[in-house]
Amino acid sequence: MPIVNLALQVVPKVNGGNSYAVVDKAIEVIQQAGVKYEVGAMETVMEGELDHLIEIAKKAQEACITAGALEVLTYIKIQYRPEGVSMDEKLAKYR
Repeated sequence: MPIVNLALQVVPKVNGGNSYAVVDKAIEVIQQAGVKYEVGAMETVMEGELDHLIEIAKKAQEACITAGALEVLTYIKIQYRPEGVSMDEKLAKYR
C-alpha cells in the first residue's frame, strides 16, 4: 500500500471548558502512534499507510470525547499518489 499524507483537524465542542486542552489529547494520540507527523496551526499532517492513518484519526476523535468534548467535528484531507507521497518532498524548498 502506498504512503499517503493525511491532514487531520479536530474541532471539539466543549461546554465551558478549554478546547485547546481537548485538541492536545488528539495530538497525543498521533504522537503515540509512531507515524511521521507535523503539527500546524490549523491541522496536523500525518504520513503513512491510509488504513493506519484512518484508525489514528478515529482514536483521536475518541480521545476528544474522553477528554470532555460533547461532540467533535473532524476534517480530513488525503493526498494519494500510487507511488507514494511524502511531506519532505513537498516542504523541502521551504526549509
